[in-house]
Amino acid sequence: MSDSAESTLSYIGLMSGTSMDGIDAALVAFGDHECEVKATQAVDYPKDLRDELLTASRQPAQCTVDKIGQLDRWIGECFRDATLQLLMNANVDSRSVVAIGSHGQTLRHQPRGARPFTLQIGDPNIIASGTGITTVGDFRRRDLAVGGEGAPLAPAFHQWLFADTDKSRAVLNIGGIANVTMLSNTTDRVIGFDTGPGNTLLDGWIRANLDKPFDSDGGWSRSGTVNEPLLGQMLADPYFDQPPPKSTGFEYFNGGWTRSRLASLGGLTIPAADIQATLAELSARTIATSILKFAPDIDEVLVCGGGVHNADLMQRLRGYLTGAQVSSTDLYGLHPDWVEAAAFAWLAKRRLEGKTGNLPEVTGASRAAVLGAIYWGAG
Repeated sequence: MSDSAESTLSYIGLMSGTSMDGIDAALVAFGDHECEVKATQAVDYPKDLRDELLTASRQPAQCTVDKIGQLDRWIGECFRDATLQLLMNANVDSRSVVAIGSHGQTLRHQPRGARPFTLQIGDPNIIASGTGITTVGDFRRRDLAVGGEGAPLAPAFHQWLFADTDKSRAVLNIGGIANVTMLSNTTDRVIGFDTGPGNTLLDGWIRANLDKPFDSDGGWSRSGTVNEPLLGQMLADPYFDQPPPKSTGFEYFNGGWTRSRLASLGGLTIPAADIQATLAELSARTIATSILKFAPDIDEVLVCGGGVHNADLMQRLRGYLTGAQVSSTDLYGLHPDWVEAAAFAWLAKRRLEGKTGNLPEVTGASRAAVLGAIYWGAG
């Protein structure tokens, strides 16, 4: 976050979220509780790849082993190419990069099944061999192996970077799923969990009705009126009252979830824009309720992720969080679009240093663990 970050020690973070629209790549230098994002690259997935990912993740029973293997390779190639593009555009020699931290693409996240698992694809061998840079991947499964949910993992980075003895802060990432990290200024204990839907239901509804990938600036949701009976049905979902640690994903909150809540109203006809407004209200209210329940005296809420660009969603959040300053992480020098990528660059650094990367109080793991598998680059 400042010029004192060690510019000679650079790492790359690669991230793709539940929207499955592309890759965020960031070249990051770390100092003493400081980070400097030196270069960034956003790369869209090819349309046919995104279509296949959406089908595979939303219809898992029809996704074959062959298809998973092919997608694993394809995503690895995309992550490799995004890295090479980042380095070329920034005029950076790959030999100056210590390591890549690759989150991969989540295809399935089932932390509470009979045999819990989480699956992130994007073969790190392809990334390491294609770039010559040591790559750390598969971060989530070690946390699962010691009894955790495997998510969220960013809170450890949020604590390292944003904790402040003078202010109580929440760091809110609004991706497809929203997750929050609450950092008290009086204790080292961190509270963090997935609050529920962020953009995923909004994106799904506008895609189904207007064939648009997302609701730009929240314009469509702003044009509608919240339907209170529908909102009540949505808020009654038991996930929202479930105590942390907890994590969720598109496996649960998806178009089928929205349609089932509509069906529960007995065929009531609701304008599509009103449903979009209700989904926006759902995201804002469940996020705000989560923060106020566990940190009622919060001073600041720092927002990152794609949702920060949705003016309607941000306005709804501010309406509930009147006692706190709600702003972008940009306020403290880290652009909101690159927080998650920077987090996985930091997790790669932690792995190479043999340091733990999870917070057991957040994920529910039995102990802190060193996360990630190392795939060595060119010698």
